[in-house]
Amino acid sequence: MPISPAVWASAATPIRRARWPVLSEIDPAQCAARPALPLGSLWQGGMGMGGTRRRIVIVGAGPAGLSFARALADTPVEITLIERAPLAALAEPRFDGREIALTHRSERALRDLDAWSRIPAADIHRLDRAEVLSGRARFAMRIDPGAGDARPLGHLVSNHHLRRALFESIAGQGNISLMAGRAVARVHAGRDGVTVTLADGAAIEADLLVAADSRFSAIRDQLGIGADVMPVGKTMLVGRVGHAPCKAGVATEWFARHHTLAMLPLGEGLSSAVITLTPEAADAFMAESGEAKARRIAAMTRGRWGAVALTSDFHAYPLTTTFAHRFAAQRAVLIGDAAVGMHPVTAHGFNFGLAGAVRLAKLLASAEDVGDPRCLARYAAAHRAESWPLFQATRAIVGLFTDDRHPAMALRHAALRLGALPPVRMGLRALLMQQRDARAA
Repeated sequence: MPISPAVWASAATPIRRARWPVLSEIDPAQCAARPALPLGSLWQGGMGMGGTRRRIVIVGAGPAGLSFARALADTPVEITLIERAPLAALAEPRFDGREIALTHRSERALRDLDAWSRIPAADIHRLDRAEVLSGRARFAMRIDPGAGDARPLGHLVSNHHLRRALFESIAGQGNISLMAGRAVARVHAGRDGVTVTLADGAAIEADLLVAADSRFSAIRDQLGIGADVMPVGKTMLVGRVGHAPCKAGVATEWFARHHTLAMLPLGEGLSSAVITLTPEAADAFMAESGEAKARRIAAMTRGRWGAVALTSDFHAYPLTTTFAHRFAAQRAVLIGDAAVGMHPVTAHGFNFGLAGAVRLAKLLASAEDVGDPRCLARYAAAHRAESWPLFQATRAIVGLFTDDRHPAMALRHAALRLGALPPVRMGLRALLMQQRDARAA
């Protein structure tokens, strides 16, 4: 989401630092529960403000921020959710070209958050098999659930459907107040609490600040938390294309010279085309007519889908990955892309963001103090342990499979052959399906 100049300017404000406890000093049992209180005795009304003091302030009403808020809807925690985009954009998000590959764990989480049932059934697409090819080689590494397993690898759902479903899931929750169309000017997190000052001068007090404001998080910068923000030097182009009927439920990805193409199945005769090009080549592609784009995509697929026709506009996204140096600070915590911004090649960015939001909510739902550093450190350690290995593996995969030199091409072919071996394929299958739920810590 766009960040106002006032927010960037305020990032230079000095932050009072406090010593953060290391994990060896933390007794997990001390992140203690408190008795549940009747919700009716604490709050009344719907999504109105009802005051200026809040226990938790979330900045960013994207998927991670909405998921975290909804996961705490039935708990004795009071939440203010701040989003600079207008209410209409949250209630009816526009199609943006992005299709999200959801694991089994993410599907269960969305069901628990009362979001899955809000997605039209016709817009949920099975992903039964993934095929990966390199260069002009005919060999394809194939990953599927395995013989006798009728379950899919996962499901594909458009990003705008997920955002709408999560937004609808928080409506009417008595402990969640939404402030849409409001920009944050500056934040301060100290030992005694958090102050969030809005661009219009309003101030909100809380016990915990949750930054969910994108991989370019201005809140993260103001908190003094560094991050490895790494431009990939490529642009992702996404849009829908119609074509001849083909094998249903099969996602295909080619790592070709000078470009990458993925075709994601969206039903009979329809796919999402995901193309990765250099910025200059991406600009040239976006300037072409719809017919020229379709011809280029058909050529990239080597005619395997027959004639191709565009059924939507294409959208361009310059690729940048992010990994924060810390996920928590004094009375503040990062979730979603503010913590970890994945490369889309492994399709796990949304899944990690959702898992982290649910993990943090489980830890805080019954905590005596939602800003307790022991709780936040447990979240940070668990989320880092899960995301760091795949983040680094993804960087290595992208580095190898986008290197067009002959030695790298040979290694790519060998890697795909290795991935076809049963033990390796089983590991890849488990990674893609993610059948187990995330542990709180």
